[in-house]
Amino acid sequence: MSVKKSFSFTEDWVVVILGLAIIFLALSGIIIPKPTFSWDSVDSLQNKVLAKDNLIKIGQQFLLVYGAAILGTLFLRKNLNALLVVFPIVFILTCIAMLIAENALIKDYNLDAVIFALGIGLAIGNFFKLPLWFKESLNTELYVKVGLVLLGTTVIFGDILKAGSLGLIQALVVVISVWYFAFWLCKKLKIDKEMSLMLSSAVSICGVSAAIATSGAIKGDAKKLSYVISLVLITAIPMMICMPYMAEWMGLSQEVTGAWLGGSIDTTGAVVASGSLVGEEALKISTIVKFSQNVLLGIAAFAISIYWTYAKSVDDETKREKPTLKIIWERFPKFVIGFVFASLLFSFFISPETNDLVKGSLKSIQGLWFVLAFTSIGLETNFKELFVHSNKKPLYAFLIAQTFNVLVTLVIALLLFR
Repeated sequence: MSVKKSFSFTEDWVVVILGLAIIFLALSGIIIPKPTFSWDSVDSLQNKVLAKDNLIKIGQQFLLVYGAAILGTLFLRKNLNALLVVFPIVFILTCIAMLIAENALIKDYNLDAVIFALGIGLAIGNFFKLPLWFKESLNTELYVKVGLVLLGTTVIFGDILKAGSLGLIQALVVVISVWYFAFWLCKKLKIDKEMSLMLSSAVSICGVSAAIATSGAIKGDAKKLSYVISLVLITAIPMMICMPYMAEWMGLSQEVTGAWLGGSIDTTGAVVASGSLVGEEALKISTIVKFSQNVLLGIAAFAISIYWTYAKSVDDETKREKPTLKIIWERFPKFVIGFVFASLLFSFFISPETNDLVKGSLKSIQGLWFVLAFTSIGLETNFKELFVHSNKKPLYAFLIAQTFNVLVTLVIALLLFR
């Protein structure tokens, strides 16, 4: 008697279903309004963030992501009872992280909410002994990948042309040269491929988003991802402060300075802050250049996923033989299909008016998924494992690659924008 295999969803297909469901809900008119977490005093905290209307918006976002997390758990046949208890706790901690990040004083330092989410999670996870069932219900990869599918709605192909030809040329040259140098350096230092890919993408493309996208594409280790993002955020602050003064000392024009800042500093917020210190023209050019690099994220993530799928197939399945198309398809991260579909949809089929209507909501929800993921990473990570590395090679590789990035970008900026 033959026994039929029961059908089950893989996590990547669940991510595609959830991500596209959220997108089509918005396109159908069910738009979750974006809440505010910005405050600069106790009065603004009470009257803006804790106002009834804003709390309702936060509650609506909670119901959306909670419902998606429940559906994901059901599709993947995981412990639903644990998720029903744990997810609201993770959401509350995530809201606290976003509240801290949006304080006026904190925003001056351009620290992203993910670093506070990670810190809160680490503090709780290391000072309190969390039960195993609690940690097992933290579905970090699902949260990251749903956020990445939604990220596709912001990668608009038409925007590449709007970014300007010089900005695009610089972005292409910088991304390709810095990425290959960083990857070559990691190989020379014998750093594992997972860390090498995440580190190279973070240095060369757009910092946090590139590291997250690469981690998703290669199903990377969450602890390695946290380490790379910590390096990005820590180095962004001194670069943001020092580079404008270095540009002034070297007598660079605002155009060259803007191009240099936009191509060198890894986080968009830090680019805007440093460009503002120089002047209006520097701010404009730095934003264009940074945006040009950001729009290359989708192409890079797709290329990396293809490379990683092929490489893993050769290493693990076929040894020295060529992998078959079936093996490559089985290993290919399916969430990338959702990312590309969302990008194509919003690039060629959604009107600018509709895009303007839904983009704020989708961008807010996308960011929420990422912060939820980093709260979860912190809760399940041992502090020493994250920050105390007996192997300092990834740190050295990051610093050397970042130095190379700064020098190469300066030369290209001088050639194109002088």
